[in-house]
Amino acid sequence: MNRHFTKISLFFLSLLFLVSCNAVKRVPGDKQLLTDNEIFLNREKINDAKIYNQLDQKPNTTLLGLPLKLYFYNLARPNIDSILSEKFLENESKRKKLNYILSHKQFEKFLNSRKRFNQWLKDGGEAPVLANKKDAKKSVNRLNSWYWNNGWFNVETDYEIVQLENRRKRAKVKYNVSTGEPYHLDSITTQISSKVIDSLYREYEQNSIINEGQQYNTIAINNERDRLTSLFRNNGVYNFDQEYISFEADTINTNKKVNTKIIIKNRFASDQDTTNRVPFKVHKISKVNIFTDYKYANRNEPISDSVTTDEGYSIYSFEELRYKPEAITDAIFIKPGNIYSDLSRSRTYSRLNSLRIFKYPNIQFTPDPSDSTQTNLQANIFLSPQPKYSLGFDFDLSQSNIQKFGIGFGGSLLIRNVFNGAENFEISGRGSVGAATDAAASKNTNHFFDISEIGADLKLTFPRIFLPFNTEKLIPKFMSPFTSLSVGISTQTNIGLDKRNLSGILNYRWTPSKKLSNRLDLLNIQYVRNLNTDNYFNVYRNSYNELNEILQSGSIVTQPSYLDKDGLLSIPTGAENFIEDVTEETGGTTGLNEDQTQLVKNIRERKNRLTENNLIFASNYTYLWNTKKNLYDREFTRFRFKIEAAGNILQAASALGGMEKNRAGNYEILGVNFSQYIKTELDFIKHWDLGHKNIFAVRAFGGIAIPYGNANSIPFVRSFFAGGPNDNRAWRAYDLGPGSSGGRNEFNEANLKLALNAEYRYNLFGSLNSAIFIDVGNIWNVLDIVEEEAATFTSFSDLKDIAVGSGFGLRYDFNFFVLRFDIGFKTYDPALPEENRWFRDYNFGHAVYNVGINYPF
Repeated sequence: MNRHFTKISLFFLSLLFLVSCNAVKRVPGDKQLLTDNEIFLNREKINDAKIYNQLDQKPNTTLLGLPLKLYFYNLARPNIDSILSEKFLENESKRKKLNYILSHKQFEKFLNSRKRFNQWLKDGGEAPVLANKKDAKKSVNRLNSWYWNNGWFNVETDYEIVQLENRRKRAKVKYNVSTGEPYHLDSITTQISSKVIDSLYREYEQNSIINEGQQYNTIAINNERDRLTSLFRNNGVYNFDQEYISFEADTINTNKKVNTKIIIKNRFASDQDTTNRVPFKVHKISKVNIFTDYKYANRNEPISDSVTTDEGYSIYSFEELRYKPEAITDAIFIKPGNIYSDLSRSRTYSRLNSLRIFKYPNIQFTPDPSDSTQTNLQANIFLSPQPKYSLGFDFDLSQSNIQKFGIGFGGSLLIRNVFNGAENFEISGRGSVGAATDAAASKNTNHFFDISEIGADLKLTFPRIFLPFNTEKLIPKFMSPFTSLSVGISTQTNIGLDKRNLSGILNYRWTPSKKLSNRLDLLNIQYVRNLNTDNYFNVYRNSYNELNEILQSGSIVTQPSYLDKDGLLSIPTGAENFIEDVTEETGGTTGLNEDQTQLVKNIRERKNRLTENNLIFASNYTYLWNTKKNLYDREFTRFRFKIEAAGNILQAASALGGMEKNRAGNYEILGVNFSQYIKTELDFIKHWDLGHKNIFAVRAFGGIAIPYGNANSIPFVRSFFAGGPNDNRAWRAYDLGPGSSGGRNEFNEANLKLALNAEYRYNLFGSLNSAIFIDVGNIWNVLDIVEEEAATFTSFSDLKDIAVGSGFGLRYDFNFFVLRFDIGFKTYDPALPEENRWFRDYNFGHAVYNVGINYPF
């Protein structure tokens, strides 16, 4: 290990020596490279990132202290045209040689390619940042502005460019900030012209963002302006705008106090050729007209169908009305008789878009011509239907935890408004072929594409909570509730033992806000049938090899009929008979010691669990909090909580129905021992934007599934695994754990998982990014059928078996997806003896190479 560290250290020191001499290569002779900024606040140095972010000029971005993008830029030649001219055009002998080899057109392309490559180096790199007075003065102004906006009205800032000793052509800039005492808000008074506005202000004054005694802050002032604008517009003041609000601050002879006056003037109104100020009014919605099939081409056509609802909505159609009135009005939050509200309008937009049956709606408000007081508004909502039928086709390349390479394809048919109640019906089919990992495929196949899957799904979605009782008070319509009923079937070949999945789901989802979403699967039913259980020992070769090692230990006597021509247990008959002899003590096989007998029993228990068919009758709830605003949001928080319970209904029904139990003491439904367990997962992700396309991201995950009642283990499809490109990247998928057992099986899984990942992502140049990461975690068995000490979690002392992986990777951003290549090194391997777990195989020969699509978290 010491030799490895010595080599690594020597490599980085040599690299540092070579490139550090080159950092100022493109710095002009009378200029200096900016290497650092220092800010002294009232003579004390500070490290507050938000203050340093105010500086107009920052040093070149670095990784581990090295400005790699600057070095990349320095590889480019600043005068490439003259260099190429001197080297290839003015040098007659070289030009003749090239002209002899290349045509005139090829020669021009050759020169242009050199220019393009040189420009690529410049574009991908980063020009040297020079310390200069002009940019330093801009930083001074920005620092003064920031402190002034935060209440230090007497702030003064100067700067000094300091030449670094013993470092050629390098300098840092020191900023000295003197703030004085901050100013605080004192009296807050108002000058409001409209009685309506004044009344609303007084009613909600307790919610004010600015209050007496707090330090002056410009952002708080702006936020108060936003609050007041939103308050007035959501309480009927349709014509209100931010421009009518102003703040007047008095700081003369106030002993660093700010006397603030909030001024809200009347609105401008035009009357023929004159413009006057008139008081604001509260506007009420008198009519809501909904046009369900509006097109620009039929704007002047007569209405052919209409209906007026009990709530006062008027629904119109240029053709025959194709929607039940309540299906439309349930998505409209602008109600006749209510006052105008921006919130109701935005909720209407959101809900109509979520239905997926209309294009982006158009909502217009106009004065009601029948109202002489000019306070009533008429809302016109223009809806343009999407096509009744939509076809979709998919084709993708993928890499997952159990396949090295996969090709997927599929198609779907979407039928909108299938029952005239804004319901959507989807029919989809999918198929894929892939190349499995070594453990996944049968040993009998020699084809590259040894995985195949085909499946179909039906899904019906209702834009409401479909229950026999009213849920409006619990889940209001503005939360965009949906009910989905789906069924599906799929068949997999050469994935493990080959499986057929039948599933049925009844779920509800609703979104109280843009950040929060909820999902409740009232019924989540899954039937998993293994189609090729005779292939078990071809797939799980480690178990098969362990049986043969026991058989060939020298003292074992078994039936010759169990063996093949090579003297190994035949598959499947010989291996199964051998296990039965040992575990049932039939006498057909003798000579095993106690440890060997226990090992065979462990192999039998695992085989029985992985080859049994599963019936999962579950309910689950998922809570998701996600502050990510869009695909390009670099700083966000995501928290997911999920809890699932399975088998309780079937257990109660079996007991009440007086059903008989099988030999193992469990109930069976349709010949299948149904699963019963409770499972919970916690998943937390946080991204910090560090600037310059640098991001620090962390993820923490914890999950546990506890069997009880009718089951003593968790179905394979509901268990946890560790390793792989989206988990601990120093181990292949399913290779890590459980505990310190060393991953003896091809698919290692368990019912308890802890994981923590941290990753620093940075831009190299252009669309090429890189990252360094640390992955921590493992899986264990707990409170289930597994009794092996190394694989079970019995106390907190077992946390010493948490694996640690570290590494680095490259990522290329194609905008619509990211291609990722990561190299993971086993940093702490719990499968090794405790004294030899750190950095034992920390080299490229034992590294794990991961290819993935998009970021791991």
